[in-house]
Amino acid sequence: MGYEPEVLHRANARLTQRRKEREKADEALRRNLFTLCPELGDIDRQLRGAILDVITSCLKSGTDPGPALGVIRDRNMELQTRQTQLLQDLGYPPDALDSKSVCPHCNDTGWRGTQMCDCLKALCAEEQVKELSNLLDLGEQSFDHFSLDWYSPLPWPGENLSPKENMEFIYEVCLNYAQKFGKFYFKNLFLTGDPGLGKTFLSACMARTVAENGFSVVYDTATSLFSKFEEQKFSRNVYEGEEARGETKRYLGCDLLILDDLGSEFTSPFVQSVLYTLVNTRLVRGKATVISSNLSMDGVRARYNGQTASRLEGEYRVLRFYGEDIRLKRNAAL
Repeated sequence: MGYEPEVLHRANARLTQRRKEREKADEALRRNLFTLCPELGDIDRQLRGAILDVITSCLKSGTDPGPALGVIRDRNMELQTRQTQLLQDLGYPPDALDSKSVCPHCNDTGWRGTQMCDCLKALCAEEQVKELSNLLDLGEQSFDHFSLDWYSPLPWPGENLSPKENMEFIYEVCLNYAQKFGKFYFKNLFLTGDPGLGKTFLSACMARTVAENGFSVVYDTATSLFSKFEEQKFSRNVYEGEEARGETKRYLGCDLLILDDLGSEFTSPFVQSVLYTLVNTRLVRGKATVISSNLSMDGVRARYNGQTASRLEGEYRVLRFYGEDIRLKRNAAL
């Protein structure tokens, strides 16, 4: 499991902002309490300064600070008892003046030793979903909102299962793939079928669930993806070339790549080379990929080179969508 640098940067920025807001709120509470009860302010200053004064004095004189610290400790106990009484009189708990972290496990640092804390992981997951939402307009695109009612329960020509029965199976595969990501039997999926049958919707559902579980997910159309590789290789603009290079690294290195609408792009020898490199590199690195396309596997073999088709046929679980166009049926029902 890994997070893209930009996602981690945004999550860290939110964590820092949250810490600043908490510190600001703590300071505002302190000022309010000291205004209500000036004695609390006096006690607080004494507690903060006493030990430091003793140590400084002993260091200057070269004497043992132990005895003086014992006296200070007894005095501090008295001050803390008085502080607790004053806070309770004002209706506040004894620790009202203590700094409180939102996350008690990492004190709002985001890390527990060398391990990322769950609070930072949660922020990273939120940032990934937010990024996907910008691309996919994630709203009702979740497994909970997927409806089988639009698929016909009647027999479909040439098929053993009705469109509805077929979609029940596909839905279960996609749901388990997302919920058990990295541990599911199938590592890669190829969604094929005519337009308007739910391929993009289910792809978005998988992207959302996997991202919410803390994995890095990149979702893009085939046309956009190949254009980024083209910019990286041929762009004369240094900035655009670097930006494209960053995007191509994301395509190759993310935990899950979802490539939508393969076959909609203009196919050239360069595109064929990029597709093979993309598929092969991710297979070698053990990275998961979901591809959706209007092309059948026969269409893939005819459009792309044999090596790519062989990788897809051998390493991807093909899920074939069929039935009536769902988009048309939904629009007609409006």
